Amino acid sequence: MSENQELSAQVNTPIQSKKRMLQGLVIGPGIIYVLGEMGAGDLINASISGASYGYSLMWVLALSLIIRYVIVNIISRYQLCNPEGITIISAFNQLHRFFPIFIGIYALIMGHLYTSYMISGSGETLAWLFGVNYPFLWSVIVVLSSLFVIGKNVFNTIENIMKGLLVIMTLTFIGLAIWSTPSVTGIIKGTIGFDIPEDVGLYGASLIAISLIGAVGGSVTNFLYPYYMKEKGWIKPDHKKMQRNDLIFATFMSIVIVLAIWVVGAEILGPNNIVVSELEDISMALSLHFGYLGSFMFYIGVFAILYSSVIAFANGLPKIAIDALHQVKPERREKYGEKFENDPLFKWFCLFILVTPIFWSIPGGPGMVTMVVFVNFIGAIGLPIIAVGVLVLSNQKKLGKFRNNWFENVLLVGTTILSIWIAIKAVIDTFA
Repeated sequence: MSENQELSAQVNTPIQSKKRMLQGLVIGPGIIYVLGEMGAGDLINASISGASYGYSLMWVLALSLIIRYVIVNIISRYQLCNPEGITIISAFNQLHRFFPIFIGIYALIMGHLYTSYMISGSGETLAWLFGVNYPFLWSVIVVLSSLFVIGKNVFNTIENIMKGLLVIMTLTFIGLAIWSTPSVTGIIKGTIGFDIPEDVGLYGASLIAISLIGAVGGSVTNFLYPYYMKEKGWIKPDHKKMQRNDLIFATFMSIVIVLAIWVVGAEILGPNNIVVSELEDISMALSLHFGYLGSFMFYIGVFAILYSSVIAFANGLPKIAIDALHQVKPERREKYGEKFENDPLFKWFCLFILVTPIFWSIPGGPGMVTMVVFVNFIGAIGLPIIAVGVLVLSNQKKLGKFRNNWFENVLLVGTTILSIWIAIKAVIDTFA
C-alpha cells in the first residue's frame, strides 16, 4: 500500500476523523504571522486614515485585509497541496532562476528596513514607559533580548510569546477604542460606502486607499506564514482545513486590532486636528482625554505590536533568504539538509536583520514615522514581481482541484495591476 493510500485509510477511521475535527480548531502559526504583519506601518496608516478621513475609508481596510487573506491562503495552499511537496520558493525557482535570487535579496533588505523602525519605535516606547529618556539605549536592550529569544530556535517558545503579546495588544487597543466611544453607524457606512473623500492633510485620500490595498499584495512578509506553517508540522493536503481556520483567526484579529487603532484616530486625533508625525503625537492626544492612563495603555499596546514584529521578522525572513539561497546553490541544501537553521548562514542572516538596524536608532537619525514612509516606498517597488509570480504559480494545471477559483484570480489580477501602477508611480514621483 502506498503512503497516500495508508494516509487515506487512517483519515477514514472514526478516531482519526474526530482528531482531525479537533485539530481544525487549533490556533497556531497565524499568531506569529499576524503579529509580524501588524507593525508600525499598520499603526501609523490606521491612525492617519482615521484622523484625516474619519471612517470614510473603512472599506479600504476591509478590502485590503480580504486581499491579504486570499494571497496568503493561496501561497499556503500551494505549499500544502502541490504534488511535489516543494516550498513556495522552490516553486518560484521552477518558473525562473531570477525569482529566488530576487526574493532572497529582497527579504534581507526589507528585513533590515522593517526591523529598523520597529527597533527605533520600541526604544522610544520603552523610554516613555520607564521614564528614562534614552531611546537608543532601550533600542539596544530590545535587540539583546530579541537575540536571546530567537537564539533558542524553538517555534513553541516564540509562539507562546506571541500569544501573550496578542492578548496585551488586543485588550489595550480595544480598551482605548471603547473608551473613545466609536460611532458604530459611521463604521458601517464607511465599510459599505466605497467613498473617496476630498484630500485632507499631508496624505491624499486616493494615495492612502491605494497604499492600503496595494501594500499587502506582494509584500515579502506574506511568505512568512508558509514557513511557520511548516514548523508547526502542517505539510500535507490534510492540514489544509487547519491552515485555513488558523489564517481566518489571524485575519479576524488583524481586523479587530487595526479597527481599534483606526477608531482612536477618528474619535480622538481627527477632532483635535492632530497630524501624526511621531508616536508622541498620538500619546499626547490620548493624555488630553484620558490622562496618564490613556498614554500608558497606548504605549503598552505599541510596544507589543513592535516587539512582536521584531521577533517575527528576525526569525522568519532569514528562512526565506536561506530557502532562496538553497535554490540557487542546491549543494548547500545537500550539505546542511532541509532544516534552514542548520545552514551557518542562517544565524548571520538573523544577526543582519536584527543587529544592523540599530544604526537607524542612533541619536540624530530619522524618526520612526519618516522611516515608515521611506520603507513603504521601497517595498512598493518589489510588489509587481511577487504578485505576478503568485498569479502564475497558483493557476498551474498540476494543482488540479487546488487551483485558483474565479474570485481568487480576479482579486489577484486586480492586485497585480494595482501593484504595477503603484511601483511605476513611486519611481516617477521620486525622480520627477
